[in-house]
Parts: sequence; C-alpha cells; structure tokens
Amino acid sequence: NFFTRYDYEGCETGPCQTMMDNLQTFVDNKENIGKEYSVSGTKYTISEADNFSYTDPIDGSKASKQGIRIMFSDGSRLVFRLSGTGSSGATVRMYVDSYCSDQTAVTRSAGEMLAPVVTLGLEISQLAQL
Repeated sequence: NFFTRYDYEGCETGPCQTMMDNLQTFVDNKENIGKEYSVSGTKYTISEADNFSYTDPIDGSKASKQGIRIMFSDGSRLVFRLSGTGSSGATVRMYVDSYCSDQTAVTRSAGEMLAPVVTLGLEISQLAQL
C-alpha cells in the first residue's frame, strides 16, 4: 500500500465545516456507490462511503463521526477529518491510500503513485476552493 496525509492548517472554520457537511451528504447519498471517476486515464469506482465510527475493544465505548471515508473498488481510499475548529482556525486532514499489486511499480514514490487519488480527493471534497 501507498499512503500519504495532507494537513491544511489555519483554515477558516465555516468553509471547512461546509465542506464536511457536503461530504456527509455525499456519503449519505447511496446513489454515489458505483459512481465512476476517471483521473489520468485510470478509472475509480466508489465501492463504499461512510462516516467512520470506532468501538473501543477494551471498554466498548463508541466514537462516532471519526472521518468521512470514500473507498474505491481498486482498494484506494480517501478519509477526510476536521479538527481544531477553535478561534485559531480549523485543520482539514486528507488521508490517501492505494493498493498496488504491480511489483514493478512498488519502488515508485508515494507522491507519484497517489497523485491520481489525491486529485480525485480534491475534486470530490472541493477542498481547493476553501
């Protein structure tokens, strides 16, 4: 797997919250499952989308709304999280990972291998417009 994380710090809280609300609407719309995108000649099909919840295996406590996840049929995944929504601005984190079974490509940089999925994440989230 290739993985990277982008942190967008010191952003205005309002637009960031709007972006997260829009992403929640996106994952709630089950018509997006099966939706296809094409980036740099590669097709990406949404296979699942949700707002991640976590149940602690020790005490059973549940943490909800831990991040918007968008998964693709090729094993690629995007996760968006919003934090630090205090008076000094917000931080948006975009996590990107993708599986590569091509043994000739596994020595390439994460930046190169993940560039199409990063582009897709920016398109779906509209993060660049913040």
